[in-house]
Amino acid sequence: MARDATDSTIVESRDELVDVIASGSKPKAQWRIGTEHEKFGFYTDDLTPVPYEGPRGIERILRLMEGLLGWQPIEDRGLIIGLVDPIGGGAISLEPGGQFELSGAPLETIHQTCRELHAHLAQVRQCAEPLGVGFIGLGTSPIWSLAETPVMPKSRYEIMARYMPKVGTRGLDMMFRTSTVQVNLDFSDEADMVRKMRVSLALQPIATALFANSPFLDNAANGLLSNRAEIWRDTDNQRAGLIPFAFEDGFGFERYVDWALDVPMYFVKRGDTYHDVAGQSFRDLLKGELPGLPGEIATLSDWNNHLTTLFPDVRLKKYIEMRGADAGPWRPLTALPALWVGLLYDQPSLDAAWELVKDWTAEERQALRDSVPRTALSTPFRNHTVRDIAREMVQIARRGLAARGYLNSDGHDETVYLQPLEEIVASGQTLAERQLHECRTEWNGDISEVFRRHAY
Repeated sequence: MARDATDSTIVESRDELVDVIASGSKPKAQWRIGTEHEKFGFYTDDLTPVPYEGPRGIERILRLMEGLLGWQPIEDRGLIIGLVDPIGGGAISLEPGGQFELSGAPLETIHQTCRELHAHLAQVRQCAEPLGVGFIGLGTSPIWSLAETPVMPKSRYEIMARYMPKVGTRGLDMMFRTSTVQVNLDFSDEADMVRKMRVSLALQPIATALFANSPFLDNAANGLLSNRAEIWRDTDNQRAGLIPFAFEDGFGFERYVDWALDVPMYFVKRGDTYHDVAGQSFRDLLKGELPGLPGEIATLSDWNNHLTTLFPDVRLKKYIEMRGADAGPWRPLTALPALWVGLLYDQPSLDAAWELVKDWTAEERQALRDSVPRTALSTPFRNHTVRDIAREMVQIARRGLAARGYLNSDGHDETVYLQPLEEIVASGQTLAERQLHECRTEWNGDISEVFRRHAY
């Protein structure tokens, strides 16, 4: 999240909130792909995390990138916390523990996403390497304790950090020690949104298994393949998870809004000030009866900001966000949008994906989500394993990408970006399992070696 919304238009009814989300509907010709990915910064000499302050800190890197890119700075209380491209729409932002995030521009093809990714990583290296800073894509920071992790000076994160321990045991770990790759995709109308939400919610645990890339936490291998996904299981279950109501009859824009209204708020922003209203109700703000800000009336920016504080495995705003994957090396970063675009942007593939999941029960979907952090592709499901589902999922996505027919300068279509996932399915071994093997056989058990072997 690069910049919080600032639209002061007054909202007077629930129906207006529904209209905000519904306004994201657009014809297929206007569908775009927005990819977000986070990474951990570290000092290459001693492998310690990079703080915000100092001549070699995150602030300095942002200022160098501001000069390199010419993007506009985003500030919080006079401190730079991100950059935004006013023309292309991309942005760079900071997660709570200093995770460096690119929120990609809305693009038409995965080929463009790939070029954007390579350009960004090259720009980051240009600014960070002279400072002795490297970056790595993993689902969790592998060796730093929570106490050792730096804290970024963002007002919304201060409020979240105070609230998280009240509603779960792993919220601070989620904020400060996890990184992800996500893709944001469009829908044509309410019916299309519903189908895409149901397919992607059901298959999100399969994506978690395919992208499992966080076997280490607190300088130990703790038996998990996606520590990031496990952390999310007890972060704040009022605002996270598989939202089972999405599979109920009558699900649509209104039902999602009703759920969002009942998720407690974090903050209300007025001017440059973030007011801590954690645990209070947006319904009260809509009525002008919010205890934390008596007399204040809800605005469009309040609603849009509140939507960004909901954390289901698939999040609905004016577009749909896929949130189930660990961050990783550059090839899986392009594989994630390729997977979901192939599944959701081609109607026959979307239909085939729905056929795959439509008879799964709520209990089965939850069991998958609960199990894949530990067993990933080996997780049993009915008479098969998640690996079998993943193989079919990737095959469906391949057909969808081939049908799109977008070629790069070498004449390859977008199916080339599925290759890392096809390799994982073929071997049955996730990135996490490869790292565990390397740790046992090549690193002499030294988990910190992951920084030297797998940095960008």
